[in-house]
Amino acid sequence: MLRFFSLFILLALTFNSNADIKEKIIQNLKNTKNLDFKFEQNVNGKIENGNCTIEYPKKIFCEYLQSNNKILVSNGRSLVIKTKTSYYRYPLNKTPLNFILDKSFLIEKIYNLNERIVDNNLVNFTILHNENKINIFFDIETYNLIGWQNTDIYQNFNITFLSSIRKNRLLKKNLFKLPSQS
Repeated sequence: MLRFFSLFILLALTFNSNADIKEKIIQNLKNTKNLDFKFEQNVNGKIENGNCTIEYPKKIFCEYLQSNNKILVSNGRSLVIKTKTSYYRYPLNKTPLNFILDKSFLIEKIYNLNERIVDNNLVNFTILHNENKINIFFDIETYNLIGWQNTDIYQNFNITFLSSIRKNRLLKKNLFKLPSQS
């Protein structure tokens, strides 16, 4: 009987601890208007690095380092990827970034998902939505978004890690203006 009671207390504490982590992640997201960060992106084994700024909802600006002046920009409706030699424009709602950049969507999904603790320092949620599978990761101590895994619109497996995260900074007014094709 004592063992059963001890096991019950241990399970209750573990559940409350995980529920507390989930609630702190949700609260942190609610309090985040924007964030900027360094990133490392692995797309089918090809690694690229750069800097990004996200402004909720659904805006992102990324500059890739050593990559033909590549930028990625979303104004909340369209997503543009531009290099010196190419220009691609997509409706944002046709890409997995549509979900990753929507904190209301993330919060709603996290409320209803079970978290998975990875290596005692990451919290993972797996979102299945409209034939998309997105794994999002949060730091277990800061509760910050620190990465995601998804399959992009070309069916490439994409892993993105965030570092040097800063939140709620003053942003340039036209940062999320889509670049012209020329």
